[in-house]
Amino acid sequence: MLSEQALELIDIVARVGSFTAAANRLHKVPSAVSYAVKQIEEELGVVLFERHHRSVTLTPAGGHFVKQARNLLTQIDEMKRGTQRVANGWQPTLSIALDNIVRADRISVLIADFYRHFHDIELIIRIEVFNGVWEALATGHSDVAIGATTAIPVGGVFQYKDMGDIEWAFLVSKNHPLANIDRPLTDEELRPFPSICLEDTSREIPKRMTWLLENQRRLVVPDWIRAINCFREGLGIGYMPVHLASVFIKAGALVEKQLENPKLTSPCCLAWNADKMSPALAWVLDYLGDTDKLHREWLA
Repeated sequence: MLSEQALELIDIVARVGSFTAAANRLHKVPSAVSYAVKQIEEELGVVLFERHHRSVTLTPAGGHFVKQARNLLTQIDEMKRGTQRVANGWQPTLSIALDNIVRADRISVLIADFYRHFHDIELIIRIEVFNGVWEALATGHSDVAIGATTAIPVGGVFQYKDMGDIEWAFLVSKNHPLANIDRPLTDEELRPFPSICLEDTSREIPKRMTWLLENQRRLVVPDWIRAINCFREGLGIGYMPVHLASVFIKAGALVEKQLENPKLTSPCCLAWNADKMSPALAWVLDYLGDTDKLHREWLA
């Protein structure tokens, strides 16, 4: 069988162009190099080098062999280094689940900073909604979750860091029939209008809704961008996080209303699987910082 040393030998001979030069580099005598090359050629059943008086050149078959040999040597080296990294606590990938309640601009910054720091680890970003974040963590599809809210994870050894509370704004379109009512709205006044709800991405954990009254029709959307469009078109009513809605309220596109039975703030946290701790995960946790920094950068 062709060994790694045999591939390296052929590669060196091809690079330097002679058995003598290769022997000098390998600290061998030229006859030993010539004999080793001859054995490889006999094993393959092809001639790899044309012999000249003081040099050798690759045959077409030799050129093909050297190209493939170099690819194999690169793969072998990557396999060795990857195995050593894993043995030392490194993981080839790090998966992060983010609830789409967090600021989207911070996601791009996190990705850029991670890849500037790590050159040999793949970062996998998953955007989830509500219990989908916990499910990604509990099922092992993600190692860390940013912006997890309300629910309790199922299974696993998890650690947490508080991100502060999420405040909610109840919204209607500026042209909605409820827009000009100056007092807190009752459930009976709200019930005739569809509740704009995000689609929880969980499949096994029970799904959650943003806000829904009994016997109220839903308008289910995949993300907050679609929710904003529906609010602006007057297609429904409901809650949005204040940090996502404030710019549209200030611009006058959406109107914030007070309710007799308002939605409470939602505790939010950073959570991670302690069993999957690695240098990359440790770097991310340090990078994300304490509660004040988490709240300021991801929820403000």
